[in-house]
Amino acid sequence: MKIGIDKIAFHVPNYYLDMTDLALARGVDPNKFHIGLGQDQMAMLPFTQDIITLGACAAEKILTDEDKNKIDMVIVGTESSNDFSKSAAVIIHHLLNIQPYARSFEIKQACYSGTVALQQARDYIAAHPDRKVLVIAADIAKYGLNSGGEPTQGCGAVAMLVSSQPKILALNNDSVFYSEDVYDFWRPSGHDYPLVDGHLSNEIYIDSFLKVWEENKKVNKKNSQDYAALTFHLPYTKMGRKALRGLYPTISEEEAKRLEQKYDEAITYSRRVGNLYTGSLYLGLISLLENSSLTAGDQVGLFSYGSGSVSEFFSAEVMPGFENHLVKKEHSALLDKRTQLSIPEYEEMFSKKIPTDGKQYLFDDKSHFAIRGIDHDIRIYNN
Repeated sequence: MKIGIDKIAFHVPNYYLDMTDLALARGVDPNKFHIGLGQDQMAMLPFTQDIITLGACAAEKILTDEDKNKIDMVIVGTESSNDFSKSAAVIIHHLLNIQPYARSFEIKQACYSGTVALQQARDYIAAHPDRKVLVIAADIAKYGLNSGGEPTQGCGAVAMLVSSQPKILALNNDSVFYSEDVYDFWRPSGHDYPLVDGHLSNEIYIDSFLKVWEENKKVNKKNSQDYAALTFHLPYTKMGRKALRGLYPTISEEEAKRLEQKYDEAITYSRRVGNLYTGSLYLGLISLLENSSLTAGDQVGLFSYGSGSVSEFFSAEVMPGFENHLVKKEHSALLDKRTQLSIPEYEEMFSKKIPTDGKQYLFDDKSHFAIRGIDHDIRIYNN
């Protein structure tokens, strides 16, 4: 029995900042962002939207009433939670009107949590092949104005419906994983923004990839030629490329060129969105599926990384007719119709936050699922 991704979609807000504008405002050569980081645009979120609105919007693109009646679990992977107790999954479950007899919960481990959510969904379907699981990876990457991490910000959500007999990708039972207790990126309670050791983070990311890659070769007896493409967690698009190039001393020049071409196809959307934390690997996967010439039976390798750190390498098989079940036109329209922000508009949007004084407020955002108000620190959503 094949189990995997039956449907998949992403959502980003209706605003973005051009990286040339940011570079010029910060007195930096734009090539440092466009080439050095591999980023062209950064998605920006108004204060009346959050991971719940992002996740619900992403999921709504793919779910039918039949799906909602068959979903037994809603799992949200995030490190941008609104609440230390109540999960975003419970609220999304309500907003989407999913049948009530379902588990709804959140998972946290930096940018890795979307992957463990996907693997948990796979395990559940293996025991309940007639049911479905909704997995959402949603995050808001913020480092602060004028900070070193500012050009690697972004936000958005990816929704995946996991089932038996999937129409897009079948997940192979070949995961290898690696954990190492290290402080490359962390955000203690009380800190608005993460603390980052950028040099160490890059080093651990690449080292973790090479370790799980070698373990994959040993355990699963596979090498680069067994994969039509390799996809990566993308805090910024140059990061995954650095890890990929770590393989080049061990493979032919022709093989390196082939993998590099597929990599370019997998980062098309991320260059225009920025960092999705838990969702960044899966935004890259969508980009690959929608912008590459994959065929049924192709094997795609996926490298997931979460600072702190946990990493995993696994693979998926492309299903026949997968292209007929993607929402490429909707994704392209979403990206093309966004509003570009000026630097003052960006800085104002960045700095505005939901009030936390317990009073009642109403907001004028009529976007689907947006926060229309707050009362006693309870967020009230449009639906």
